[in-house]
Amino acid sequence: MLLIAAIAHASWNLAAKRVGNGGALIVWVCQTVSAAVVAPIAVAVAIGTECYPRWSWLLVAVPGSILHGVYFVVLQRGYAAGDMSVVYPVARGSGPLLTVCAAVVLLGERPGAPALLGVAAVACGVVVIAFSTAAERRSTRVSVGYGFATGVTVAAFTLWDAYVMSTRPLPALLYFSTRTLTFSLLLLPYVIPRRTQLWCAHRRQLCTVGAVAPITSVLVLYAMSLAPLSVVAPIRELSIVIGGVLAWRTLGEANPIRRLTGTCIVLAGIVTIALAG
Repeated sequence: MLLIAAIAHASWNLAAKRVGNGGALIVWVCQTVSAAVVAPIAVAVAIGTECYPRWSWLLVAVPGSILHGVYFVVLQRGYAAGDMSVVYPVARGSGPLLTVCAAVVLLGERPGAPALLGVAAVACGVVVIAFSTAAERRSTRVSVGYGFATGVTVAAFTLWDAYVMSTRPLPALLYFSTRTLTFSLLLLPYVIPRRTQLWCAHRRQLCTVGAVAPITSVLVLYAMSLAPLSVVAPIRELSIVIGGVLAWRTLGEANPIRRLTGTCIVLAGIVTIALAG
């Protein structure tokens, strides 16, 4: 599940990078498309499990939708300002590092030495990817800054999703569907006056993000119900490797050797974590 999620995640991030500076508007379009794609399946799951909508779902859906919305906006701003091959790995690398630390401190999880070694390797790989020459330093600092800020939001929504999945009798697909629909409704007043601004120019990319992103989120939510968070969060970052290759091959971004070397170090860390799990 996590491997499929990683491929899907890297693919929709490439599509988001191609859109450029869409901000909150692209986030709304993508979340609305996601809600529309998932809704029929969610209804079938609700009927099959006899788990029908309750007002209490909003208590977990609203915070989840806000955290994911902030994540999307910060990530999109980062893609508008820097390279995907810097923003993406820094965001996806710093997220699990912060998540594991929080899981240990707040959730009482105790990952073993091999898992911690793998996390350290992921961190080293991110450092290699983010390294820059004097000529690149300014733009790289901006990219790294946005990447780390995105990582903070990744850690925040990962912890919240893990809390919901472990404490609420709510199927992952129904939680995801409620969360995306809630976000779409919350942002509707902002979107109405700007509804045609991005759609005409980036219809294909927006549909790609909206249709593929749900695959990532739902698979990760189900994985959280099967394995400890301190293992799930870093393993899902295999998308860093896939995203780095896509940025090099399709966008022609600079320094592919150094950045792909960093992705190999990250991959080694991910394998270590997987074996430790």
